[in-house]
Parts: sequence; structure tokens; C-alpha cells
Amino acid sequence: MLASSPSSVKMASDGVWQGENPLDFALPLLAVQIAVILAVTQGLALALRPLRQPQVVAEILGGILLGPSALGRWGAFRRVVFPPWSTAALDTVSGLGLLLFLLLVGLELDFRAVRRAGPRSVAVAAAGIVPPFLAAPGLVPLLKLALPPAPHHAAGFLPLCVFVGAALSVTALPVLACILKELGLLSTPFGETAMAAAAVNDVFAWALLALALAVSGGNSGGPKGTPLAPVYILASGAAFVALMLCAVRPLMARLARRAGNDYERAAALLASSSSPGAVVASALLAGAVTDAIGVHPVFGAFVFGLSVPREGGLAERAREKVAPLVSGLMLPLYFATSGLHTDVDAVRGAAAWGMVALVVAVAFLGKFGGTFAVATVTGMARREAAALGVAMSAKGLVELIVLNIGKERKVLDDTTFAIFVIMALTTTVLATPFMTALYRSTPTATNPGTDGMETELKGGEACPA
Repeated sequence: MLASSPSSVKMASDGVWQGENPLDFALPLLAVQIAVILAVTQGLALALRPLRQPQVVAEILGGILLGPSALGRWGAFRRVVFPPWSTAALDTVSGLGLLLFLLLVGLELDFRAVRRAGPRSVAVAAAGIVPPFLAAPGLVPLLKLALPPAPHHAAGFLPLCVFVGAALSVTALPVLACILKELGLLSTPFGETAMAAAAVNDVFAWALLALALAVSGGNSGGPKGTPLAPVYILASGAAFVALMLCAVRPLMARLARRAGNDYERAAALLASSSSPGAVVASALLAGAVTDAIGVHPVFGAFVFGLSVPREGGLAERAREKVAPLVSGLMLPLYFATSGLHTDVDAVRGAAAWGMVALVVAVAFLGKFGGTFAVATVTGMARREAAALGVAMSAKGLVELIVLNIGKERKVLDDTTFAIFVIMALTTTVLATPFMTALYRSTPTATNPGTDGMETELKGGEACPA
């Protein structure tokens, strides 16, 4: 029995002795796919370790290697290991991992730390966002001119500008942390400035992502869509955020303080395995709500993570339970599936590869130029300012979220998606050698302006994003 469509897919087989091929059934095939993806990506990670590249590079390259750009061109491999009918299951598992990771990001993002970031960090973050974002309206017409029109991807100018601007503007905080850790710069004044600026950049990035989701809401072509759909989506999304942060968060904080007054009850609550389970279930429900609004489910999980109070230890307990599974298994699948969906062959011709070079240049030089200019104006040494500009150009998780959602919403076609994935890989790969060349010695004591802000990479955590 060959499972040729989702409606005919069954969970498990009766075994080879009953004349059935397990790879024609959802669960055993998914297990094989995950094993193949992890084997390839971990092997690439080991191969790239001497080059001190973050793991996300290996995971995206592994997906590209397994996808239509390389092994996926081999028909037998594609039909056996990654048949079209299995795409939904693999994408769902990797999407669930992404949703849970966004919950972890929300649980770890401390608004007080962002508020404590000094003016230099805020200025550096803004300088790294504004130039590349403003370059998007000039880049989009060139993309449309250089690339052949793709069927079913008649994206409007505004949604495409917002998605392209968001993809060009973001900085990968975990990737930056990994690079700084590899170079021994994480706990230095330079590292504190870079991490504080990247944290502020993350806040702006999620706002840009919410805007991109809202303006693309009317682009899906649904039968009941209205011209005012983006307005409704923005208003509903704002109401959801206000409800979570202004009502749900204070309520949970009040309950946590009451439990904290009774130490025995608080200890029992935190020791209960159901508490992290309730956090995960609530995050999944929040994701379902934002999906109903017209915003991607990951945004609901992220906002719920922000809403969980830090008092009482519930957020920390949930992180301890969820993080190992997400960072070790589910999130690498997301990066790999991004590579699986990337068809480098879609980038054909001199004009398309010229756009690759232009997009990489805009992404790198836009962030580098703005960051370098503001850092030097605020008193940072030129070499340190150049290293900071390179560091802020690294891409990662948010970039891929923006690109994948843009492809889901049919704002980005296959060629544009591949161009921006290549850009994300290129800028991330270049960050480490450029920083090593610019910042070989221990930095001098530079006032980072972080006002006592402490940023660290949690011990034992992987650097997947």
C-alpha cells in the first residue's frame, strides 16, 4: 500500500512479514527522516567545527543537501525518504518545535534587561535595523525586474517590502552569542554591548514580524477575505497582546506572589510536573488563538512566554523541562526543513545570481554601515566598531521564520526564498572569520553603556539558532 495522499496515510504498518513497507506509513517514515536529518546535520557540524561556525549553518546546509538542490534530485532517494505526501507531517513536527522555541524566547526575554540597555546599545540596534529596512522599497522592484514572475505568487508591493525589510534587518541573538563565546568575547565590554544591542534588535524584529504577518493577511486569497483584513488583523493582534500583557501577566504574577507567601505550597507547585505542562498547553492555545486572528501561531506562543511572570520560578521550571527537547531535536528539524524547501536550482541566470550578490551586499553593508557609524560616533574604537558591525550582520532563527512565513503566505516565491536563504547563510558564515580578523586581541575597557546589564549564554545550552 503506497500512501500517495494525506487522506490515505496510516500511522504504522503491520510489518514486513505482512507484506507492508514501513516507509509507506507516517510514523516509521518520520522516524527515519528525523534520523537522516540529525545524522547529516551533526556530521556537517563536526566537519565545520574547525571553522568555528555556529550549528545553524550545518543544519541549514544539511537540509539543502537533502533537498531538491542535491540528494533530492535523485528520484529514488526523494521517493523513498522524502516523498511529497510526508511533507505535512515533517513540517508540523518542525513547526511545533519552532512554536515551543518561541515560547522559550518569550520566557527568557527580560523587559527589565532591555530597559537597562544603555543608549549606545539602543542606538546601535536602531542603526542596524533602519538602513537595511529602508533599502527594501528600492530592492523589491529590482527583484521583480530580475526574476521571472512565478505563478500563484502575485504578492503586493507593501507585503513584499515588509517581509524583505524584516529579513534584511534582523540579527540572530543566539548565533551572535555563539560567535562571541567561541572567540572568548562574551563577557567582555564589547560582548555586553553587542548582546545588549542584539536583544533590543530582537524586540524590534518581533514587531517587524507582527507587521509583516498583518500586512500579508489579505494576501492569502481566501474566499472570504476583505480589503480591510490587514486592519482587522492588526487590531485583533494588538488586542491580544494587550490582553496577555495587561491582564493575564498581572493575574499570573498575583497568583505567583500568593503561592510564594506559602512556601510549602509554592514548593509543591514548582515540583509538580503539571506546572510546565500547563505553560506549554497555554502556549499552544495562544498559538491557536493568533492563528485564528490571522497571525502565525508562533507569535501567540511568544507573547504568552512574555506574559509568564518571572516570580515564583515557574518560567525557569518550564525552560528546564522544554529546552533540551526543543534545542536538541525539534528546532534543528526546523532549520533542516528550511533547507529542504530551498531549491538553489531555482536561482538561474546571471540576473538572479546578480540579485543574490546585491541582497547579500545590502544585508551586510546596511547593518555594518549603520552600526559602525553609530558606534564610532558614541566613542567606540574604530576596530571595535567594525567588529560590532560584522557581529550584528549575523542571521539565524528570526530570519528563517520571516522567510518561511513569507513563503507560506505566498509573498515569497521559490526563487526569492532561495536567494534570501543563501543570503542568511553567507552573512552568518562570514561573521566568524571577519570578527576573528578584526578582533584578535582582548578588547580594551570600553564603556558599553549597558548600565549594569548582564547577558550570558546559559551553561550547557546548544547554539542552534
